Amino acid sequence: MTQPIGELTDRMRDIFGLVVEAYLDRGIPVGSKALVGSVNLSPASIRGVMSELEERGLLTHPHTSAGRIPTESGLRLFVDGIMQASTPDPRERAEIERQIVRDQPIEDALAAASAALSGLSQAAGVVLAPKQELRLKQLNFVPLSDTRALVVLVGTDGTVENRVVPLDGDTNPAALIEVSNFINARLSGLTLAEAEARLRAEIRDRKEAIDAAAAELVASGLASWTQDHARRPVLIVRGQANLIDETAAEDLERVRRLLDELEEAQEIARVLEGARDAPGCRIFIGSENRMFALSGSSVIAAPYRGSQGQVVGVVGVIGPTRLNYARVVPMVDFTAKALTRLMA
Repeated sequence: MTQPIGELTDRMRDIFGLVVEAYLDRGIPVGSKALVGSVNLSPASIRGVMSELEERGLLTHPHTSAGRIPTESGLRLFVDGIMQASTPDPRERAEIERQIVRDQPIEDALAAASAALSGLSQAAGVVLAPKQELRLKQLNFVPLSDTRALVVLVGTDGTVENRVVPLDGDTNPAALIEVSNFINARLSGLTLAEAEARLRAEIRDRKEAIDAAAAELVASGLASWTQDHARRPVLIVRGQANLIDETAAEDLERVRRLLDELEEAQEIARVLEGARDAPGCRIFIGSENRMFALSGSSVIAAPYRGSQGQVVGVVGVIGPTRLNYARVVPMVDFTAKALTRLMA
């Protein structure tokens, strides 16, 4: 557990804050000579304070470097107890607002918000988007054999999904085609869940001359499709290339791991979900989140709300732990508020 900031002396607190700020600014270990002009202490006295901070687990020195960098515990102490978050720079606010405009589809606005955050923070911008229920436009069967058929589902938004379904001996392929004709004529425009409920009602009431066994197979398939869509995160990630900067050569394995992690949409969605209930920005540093323990990465995320005031998504930044937290936190917070205004 991170120690309270009050346990540090004023001298320790000053040196610690300077080391962290210099490290976050330059991304390289900070030596005592770099701080001489900032405090009225000799290099030897500064080194002594740094050593004490290292003993407390707040600083460490990588490899054989004489300079120090903050540990994850040190970063947490800095973020919670020392950092003074600034307001977004007017140019940054203008860039975010320029990207998030009302006269575009919401998906495009969310992608633009992610790209804007990525460009301004020089990290990866991420947005967990509101889940949109797929509405059915057309459903067709292509018989593959006596025991299998290909289902082609087309959504009203142009989405096309394919799935192979097993057929038992009692299922007539011609009956499946009749059911798909019924769906296309009568259920087009409904969500998958609505189409499933309507189809089951038809089976129960026998209002239409459709084969009950074939209709039940299709209804079960629609139910499965609905569950899959409900579990599938709608995640937008932009700016992975920003993670390969001039300091990446020193730690290529960490960068590779982070890039691999960014491919795991479902896992990242779970991380972002942890910020849904936050009143503002939430910060996850390194191993505080299991997913980013190996890459040593940080997440800064904030929820945004819909027209009824309910949380509908999360926007944020993922990058190395040396993110400029004081600058990025208000940037993410401003973007979340901009998206909330867009959704109103």
